[in-house]
Amino acid sequence: MKLSVIIACFNAANTIAKQLDALAQQQWSEPWEVIVADNGSTDASLEIVRQYQSRIPNLRIVDASHKAGAGPARNAGTRAAQGEALAFCDADDEVAPGWVAAMGQALAEYDFVGCRFDPNKLNESWLVRAHPCTQETELPKSRYMPHLLFTGGGGMGVKRSLHEAMGGFDESVLRLEDIDYCWRLQLSGVKLHFVPDAVLYVRYRPTLTGMYRQARQWAESEVLLYKKYQALGMHPFSWKTGLKSWGRLLQEMPQVRSLESRRQWCWRLAWRWGRLQGSIKYKVWAL
Repeated sequence: MKLSVIIACFNAANTIAKQLDALAQQQWSEPWEVIVADNGSTDASLEIVRQYQSRIPNLRIVDASHKAGAGPARNAGTRAAQGEALAFCDADDEVAPGWVAAMGQALAEYDFVGCRFDPNKLNESWLVRAHPCTQETELPKSRYMPHLLFTGGGGMGVKRSLHEAMGGFDESVLRLEDIDYCWRLQLSGVKLHFVPDAVLYVRYRPTLTGMYRQARQWAESEVLLYKKYQALGMHPFSWKTGLKSWGRLLQEMPQVRSLESRRQWCWRLAWRWGRLQGSIKYKVWAL
């Protein structure tokens, strides 16, 4: 088996059919498989996946309910995979035509790759404007580790031998586990390559509640990454900048009227609140 496509899945009954439809239409001359790593779904996700086993060659379901989180699910999927290379995608996104072949060919040349993200197909225009995609033209960098690139975990590819050598995803990092994964590989000397021909249609959280929860959880995990990487060159968080950000949020609150501006403001509020929660949880000053 040349390539294993691994999908982390948790209660994705509303979206996973779109992803599997897209995978059913992929064509590549080399052998490949799809592993759905179910993270303990309680909805109809598994029933939907089983309907595609006759349409997608080598589609298997793996029980990944041992621990909640995308990282544990991807690790479980990898343990069951047979491919020489691994390509990760998420149950709420959609691979574009040619994605499997482009990722497979890239991993024949490189050890570690990230694909191109396109937010326009699956999201309303105002939602795209509110959250510009950072992986639409190149691989992004964190402002706190600007010498390292990263790719979203839903569009990542890696040689299996490298994944196993570094122990897979760190299961103690429940959010931003993809950034942690990218940093660890690059710090070990592995280069991350951009594959613009492999396109992934990404889906944003459509509700304010879902967006707020995601931003808060990401910000809290960013504090954990700071605690983990501050001795390895991660730029320190500035408490002055944090306090100023809180002040701007309060000043701007009366001007927040449109749906787009409301979402942007709520995202920033959630991020600051997550930073505060992370500071308390991990005992690191990171407002």
